[in-house]
Amino acid sequence: MNKQEKINSFDPSQPGLADESIFGLPFTAEESEIIIIPVPWEVTVSYGSGASNGPDAILEASFQVDLHHQDFPELWKLGMYLDLTEQTQNWADNSNKYKGLAQPIIAALESGEVIEIHPALQSDLDKINKVCRELKDEVRERVLYWMKKGKKVALLGGDHSTPLGYYEALATQHDNFGILHLDAHMDLRIAYEGFTYSHASIMYNALQLPQISKIVQIGIRDFCKQEVETVMAQNGRVIVHTDADMKAETFQGVTWEQQCDAIIAALPQKVTISFDVDGMYAWYGPNTGTPVPGGFSFEQATYLFNKLADSGKEIIGFDFVEVAPGETDWDGNVGARMLYHMCGVLAKNNSLSVGNKIIFKK
Repeated sequence: MNKQEKINSFDPSQPGLADESIFGLPFTAEESEIIIIPVPWEVTVSYGSGASNGPDAILEASFQVDLHHQDFPELWKLGMYLDLTEQTQNWADNSNKYKGLAQPIIAALESGEVIEIHPALQSDLDKINKVCRELKDEVRERVLYWMKKGKKVALLGGDHSTPLGYYEALATQHDNFGILHLDAHMDLRIAYEGFTYSHASIMYNALQLPQISKIVQIGIRDFCKQEVETVMAQNGRVIVHTDADMKAETFQGVTWEQQCDAIIAALPQKVTISFDVDGMYAWYGPNTGTPVPGGFSFEQATYLFNKLADSGKEIIGFDFVEVAPGETDWDGNVGARMLYHMCGVLAKNNSLSVGNKIIFKK
């Protein structure tokens, strides 16, 4: 069957097809408008673990997502495809292997040791930085592979170190863009714990790309002095909306709509979204690696994304990271629904179509 025949025969009111791709959709990668690249990686985790299992948890939960979305009822017709390959499994295997090497390094640092005077630990640190750099490069090339085929591409982590190669790929296609960064953390530490590509260093590393002209951070409530100094040194290139400041504004009568308008106005014309699930209240992602009290709701995030989609700015992509499954499927359940909504936002903003039929109009 061709794609239109699949659309005609598929019943979106029934449970998703578990033997198909994400959300139970029957489309091939070539037939899908949005390619989601899973990166099951968490080598440098410094507190809780499990983010490398996030893509699998979201995939499993996705089959139970009702496809008739209130905002995007025909989204499913575009096709979303999870790009599971042999490379994906290699990433998962390397994540497990090198995470084991990282833990003694972290333990030594927490005990006040100097890694440089321990040759074995320094050797392992060098190996970890090398394999993390290789992951970054492989992610970049995989993203570019699909972009060059005309697909919209999103990244699904894994920990928050995973999208750096994604940003590098975007930087080859766009000479000026910003990041709308939703997170509990600034992620501006420099080579945190000696790991050049730490999850806590993703936004610092992103700043090394000159094409990224602005990072606007939302929900921040845990940061160190070094990160504040980095923000100050950027002279407005990084705008931080702490959770405490945003809550204080609402207590004084400022609405979420007004806050969203200010956030969007500060972004450049082209924007990619980086969403760490720990930006939300902890009950949405209770097993994420570094939870922090406070945050914003699921509905506040989707409202912001909807306003961005309708703002006239161009959404060039997104990454969604740090979902970690627990004893129940709750984390995957929340993650799958947020992922589906973000795909809808990307599709609407880009006026994606099925054949000659426009599914979304700006």
